[in-house]
Amino acid sequence: MTDVFSLSDDLGPLKVIHVNVPKHNVKGILVVDNVAAGPSIGGLRMAPDVTLAECFRLARAMTMKNAAAGLQHGGGKSVIVGDPHMSHAQKEPMIRAFAKALAGEQHYIFGPDMGTDEQCMAWVKDEIGRAVGLPRAIGGIPLDELGATGYGLAVAADVAIDFCDFKLDGARVAVQGFGSVGMHAARFLMQKGARLVAAADSQGTLVDANGIDVEALIAHKKSRQSVTTFGSGEALPPAAVIGVDCDIWIPAARPDVINMSNWQDFKAKLILQGANIPITLEAERKLEERGVVIVPDFIANAGGVICAAMEYHGQTQTGAFAAIAEKISHNTREVLERAKREHGTTRDSAVRLASERVRAAMATRRFGVF
Repeated sequence: MTDVFSLSDDLGPLKVIHVNVPKHNVKGILVVDNVAAGPSIGGLRMAPDVTLAECFRLARAMTMKNAAAGLQHGGGKSVIVGDPHMSHAQKEPMIRAFAKALAGEQHYIFGPDMGTDEQCMAWVKDEIGRAVGLPRAIGGIPLDELGATGYGLAVAADVAIDFCDFKLDGARVAVQGFGSVGMHAARFLMQKGARLVAAADSQGTLVDANGIDVEALIAHKKSRQSVTTFGSGEALPPAAVIGVDCDIWIPAARPDVINMSNWQDFKAKLILQGANIPITLEAERKLEERGVVIVPDFIANAGGVICAAMEYHGQTQTGAFAAIAEKISHNTREVLERAKREHGTTRDSAVRLASERVRAAMATRRFGVF
């Protein structure tokens, strides 16, 4: 069992809460990491194997992401143990009960994440009045439907390409996790001239060196079918996406998919981290030593939380997307230039950038983290 205090450092976490509601089979965790800049925003994740350690790492990533993006919010995360593919009818009582149990935690604002969506946030809003990523019907900017995170990844690609030896026009792209983030990232990158050559989901990997029709594949996935039954290309096991011959690789699913056991199989030249903590630190370092350009998660995939924060503060959809473009473009260039100038990793550069902003916010607060 993970000791809560073994996770702590000078940035947090401020608070860890375990929730158990037997009537609705709810077992969940909330980690509020650091709220010096304002109440934390972070997604509610549903997965069968989530742990306190994973929830903490994700909450810390949100602290870094929100600080790097210059938002008036700290970082937090919540998780529920459960099947992310269960029906809305099955999810509703669990999510309503979890939200109600955390009604008094004013330091945390719910957002969508793996296994939850705009409808889930509408239930949270109905229970406690504190959620972002809401449906249009109740005044939200549906960030998953619009592809806010995927749009931000394409913005990061526009900047990162200046640090690579190939052009975005004609670049071959592989997406690991062809869900709400991965499919929109592919769609926005195709608009810039890139070509999708591989896409993976939990069932397998679809590979086609001649290029995959992105809009047709998105329609196929939305009909609740696997990429492996698309009808063209070659269907391979899920892990095959790691060694696909491509230029840009986008992890957009679970943590630690690239690690010390498989990093040597990797062939891409640029990684845009659509998922949070998708590569272990050791593997990241090995890949960068080999010359792979990496835009770390909390820099590249901040589009969703920037959109959510803009919604929370009453901005329009146009204003939200303008903010995503401005913030991610600026931060991607600053992180890549700093790493090049200091001969360090992009992760170290990004952490220093965000930590400086968190500590500057903490210096204004009597109790530091809040």
